[in-house]
Amino acid sequence: MAENLSFEEESLEYHKAQGEFDTNGKTGTLLTKACNTEKELSMAYSPGVAFPCLEIEKDIDKAYDYTNKGNLVAVVSDGTAVLGLGDIGHLAGKPVMEGKGVLFKTFADVDAIDIELNTKDTEEIIKIVAAMADSFGGINLEDISAPRCFEIEDRLKEICDVPVFHDDQHGTAVITTAGLINVLDMSGKEAKNLKVVVIGAGASGIACASMYKALGVENITMLDSKGVIHSGRDDLNKYKKMFAFDTPDRTLEDACKNADMILGLSGPDLVSQDMVKTMAKDPIIFACANPTPEIMPPLAKEVRPDVIIGTGRSDFSNQVNNVLGFPQIFRGALDVRATKITENMKMAASRALASLAKEPVPEHVQKAHNRTDMTFGSEYIIPSPFDRRVLVYVASAVAEAAVADGVSRIKDFDADAYRAKLQRLADHLDGKI
Repeated sequence: MAENLSFEEESLEYHKAQGEFDTNGKTGTLLTKACNTEKELSMAYSPGVAFPCLEIEKDIDKAYDYTNKGNLVAVVSDGTAVLGLGDIGHLAGKPVMEGKGVLFKTFADVDAIDIELNTKDTEEIIKIVAAMADSFGGINLEDISAPRCFEIEDRLKEICDVPVFHDDQHGTAVITTAGLINVLDMSGKEAKNLKVVVIGAGASGIACASMYKALGVENITMLDSKGVIHSGRDDLNKYKKMFAFDTPDRTLEDACKNADMILGLSGPDLVSQDMVKTMAKDPIIFACANPTPEIMPPLAKEVRPDVIIGTGRSDFSNQVNNVLGFPQIFRGALDVRATKITENMKMAASRALASLAKEPVPEHVQKAHNRTDMTFGSEYIIPSPFDRRVLVYVASAVAEAAVADGVSRIKDFDADAYRAKLQRLADHLDGKI
């Protein structure tokens, strides 16, 4: 690339072909079998390819043995809720979906194909995805606006015989739940006694609140653009109604008083220092709006030195980064040929991340962050995305939970052997083997 380019110019150049035989975009096809001789050609296609076809005709599950189905995920979007850009159209969202493919491959060696649908019709999306689902080992729904995304995922989970996972909902939920588990351990608080405030009632907010309930949290105050969601409102969809409680709180200022936790999934600078001052002892804040969080960590710490805070940014500690979740969750689900991703599988991922954060951090991971203080505590409650052990911890936990829940096609599962295999894969991805 040319020197003295702005970041925007560099990014645009990055997405273009860099050499004569390169292609535009970020993903392509890597052949896994040789096709350099007449015999190899005859096995790759006609007549040899007929033999696996006939095996699959007799037993459809043989597709896992003779095709790439077991390591292939479809990243499906309609472009209606792309990052913080909103409804920019299906093709405008394609660079993001290709990027998800890059993350799948980089962090879990999962192959992914991005599919951008030129429709916003809920029924049409469900019909299209259901019709093609059997070609894949899993479906990753991405950047589909709420509340449509809830129905699309719920219906597809009923129809499809492979895992369907809307990362915008569940990714943030898995990561922040891991952080919450560790904060509870550190503070001695109990989940059932917490007051949790969730700013934002979209896909992520609903999913996070649902996981916190599964963890034992009973008091959750959720806010949308009109204020606190409470039982007296008559303008709520069925998903928001699940969190409409009888509460005197009406504003964010009201809700923050004595709150043990604030989860921000909304917009910049919505949480003031005065609000943070009124929170309970040893509060936790996940301010996930990007690039500018609901409150910057230095401002929160200035008024509450006891606060534990994480953001979606890589330049602050405790980054809430979905790459800690979806690649490894799919890795584990694919490897046991799961038919779905259950609530237990998601919670297993959260507990695995929480457990890893308590382990000593390798030197090379600390160097990647230019830090020397990465030990379990207020500045390190979530593992680093650069820690390859995330793959081993999360994928193995998810696979074991799938087997326990009876959604695995693999019945003779050896957990120890699988963890050893994941370690070899992590070493391979790390360039050690």
